[in-house]
Amino acid sequence: MYLVKTPQIIQNLFPNFTWKIPAQEKVVYLTFDDGPIPAVTPWVLEQLKAFDAKGTFFCVGDNVRKYPDVFQQVVDAGHAVGNHTFNHLNGWTTENIPYFHNVRHCANRVNSVLFRPPYGRLKPKQAQFLQRHYRIVMWDVLSGDFDPKISAEQCLSNVVNNAEPGSIIVFHDSLKAKDKLQEVLPQVLRHFAEEGYQFGKLNERELILPEVRVSA
Repeated sequence: MYLVKTPQIIQNLFPNFTWKIPAQEKVVYLTFDDGPIPAVTPWVLEQLKAFDAKGTFFCVGDNVRKYPDVFQQVVDAGHAVGNHTFNHLNGWTTENIPYFHNVRHCANRVNSVLFRPPYGRLKPKQAQFLQRHYRIVMWDVLSGDFDPKISAEQCLSNVVNNAEPGSIIVFHDSLKAKDKLQEVLPQVLRHFAEEGYQFGKLNERELILPEVRVSA
């Protein structure tokens, strides 16, 4: 069970996590988890390029190790990258010290201040420690492309009916999500482009803004 739209009450409970970007203009932030892999990631890059769109790729370190050329394609295309642990660990079921070492192992290959916990799951002490070194990025809208129980049509609806200016949207450049992603991503790009949206990448400057708002 998962929530397509992250409720505001959850966002308020964890104000030091980034859930969306305050925006006055029409911009959304497409993010892609679990890659890079040659079977999916280069195709995603082609789709983004067709719409002059930028994205943010939260990379599993072991995939970067196995496919460094694909990772370099992401970087060379001007997209942002983030740390997604080395082995896609679930923070709830992993002891703190091994979890931190796994994040650091990924950091040796993915040089970024952005971190997204796999499954969105972190223990409180894990979050407290990682916040000293990373901006923890969650999401406002979950596409559900990984879910075999929903159709591509529902996946598309999840995004277009819930995203708004500043939304951080999650897709997956993974084999599990490949079929749905290949049907839905071009439609999402087309829809928001026709609505006058731009597609931004997350960066350190933008991710400071939510903290400024919270402390004001």
